[in-house]
Parts: sequence; C-alpha cells; structure tokens
Amino acid sequence: MDKSIVQEMIRRIEVKDASTAAHTWRVVLYLRALLESRGVSDDLLHVATHGAALHDIGKIDIPAEILQKPGRLTGPEFDVIKQHTITGYARMIELNVQEETILDLVRYHHEKMDGSGYPYHLNGDQIPKIARDFAVIDTFDAMTSHRPYRHEVGHDAGDKAIAILIDLKDNKYDPDSVDRFADLYRGGSLDYILKYYNDTADPPEYGSLEDDGIVRSNHN
Repeated sequence: MDKSIVQEMIRRIEVKDASTAAHTWRVVLYLRALLESRGVSDDLLHVATHGAALHDIGKIDIPAEILQKPGRLTGPEFDVIKQHTITGYARMIELNVQEETILDLVRYHHEKMDGSGYPYHLNGDQIPKIARDFAVIDTFDAMTSHRPYRHEVGHDAGDKAIAILIDLKDNKYDPDSVDRFADLYRGGSLDYILKYYNDTADPPEYGSLEDDGIVRSNHN
C-alpha cells in the first residue's frame, strides 16, 4: 500500500479525532516491538505498520458527537461505534488494498477469543493472529491513555493494564500475545514509547522518518 495514501487517511482520521496522532504512533510501535520479538520478516513489519496505522480508519464515518462524547455511550451509540470495523474494511477495499495483514487488522481488531467481540463474533483461531496481537495492544493503549470520557491516567496504569490482560488471557485475549507483550513491558522495551509518544507529545507525521516512517529508538 502506497505510503502517501496511508498518510492522507491518517490525516483524515486526525481531523475527526485530534487525539488519534499519539495513539496511532503508540500502537504502531507496540505492534512492531511485538513482531520484532518474534523475528518476523521485514515485509510483514512493513505491511503491519500500515495496518496498525489504519486500524481505526472507519471512525471517519462515525458522527463526531458520538466519537467525542465525554460520557458513557448508550446502546445504540455503541452500535454505531462498532460499525467502524466494517466501514473501515469497506474503505480499504475501495482503495484496492490487497494485503491481507492490513485488511485483517482493520476488520478484526475488536474480535475476542471467546466470541464476545465484534463485528463477526469470531473466536479462537478463527481470528487472524495479527488481529489477536493487535487486540492486546489496542486494549493496553485504551487503558493507559486519555479518552473523551477519561482525562486522568495514573502512574501505575501500565501495571494495572498488564494485570488485567493477564487475567483475561485465554478468555478474551490470545495467551501468547498477552505473555509476549507483558514480557516486553516488564523488560522495559516499551518505555521509550510511553515516554516519548504519550498524550502530551507532538508526534511527527507518519511517514516523515526513515524506515517506513518509524525509527526504533533505544531511549533510556
């Protein structure tokens, strides 16, 4: 997928949701760290980077009053939110995206191991591995960053999020994905992401750096 198209799509998401920029960088870097720990090919890293960056592309179609609602969503409002996986996938098809990794990330990143996710209620190995990986990452980031309904995040949010993910592995989340991500977190491999790409950061534009727009730094 052409990097300029990815960048344009990301800009459109950011116009709709100003908090997206730092979130996009974090989930991209988390996913790359997880995949690198497995020793995957450069080709998969390249495609997965784009897929992670575009996972919420369907939110372009969500009304702003729902997307940015500061309080709890109603049932019908949450039903609208859940459509972003379907509309995002449709946008990828319209753009003639053919990479399965990107399509799987956009379409299935809210599925859960027990079938309780959306939009298709897939379970276990029915969910592509890349989407199972990303579900862990996306959930961790949701629990450790600002949201329209939550403006304060405690210093121990990361530890709490990892504990919750471990408690829910097998049931909601892929155990291999959880264990590998927890090891990266506890080993300090994700510290630079939490420090330099937090909600107060002003991240560079996607695609503006070397190595497909991402430079893996070993900040201390």
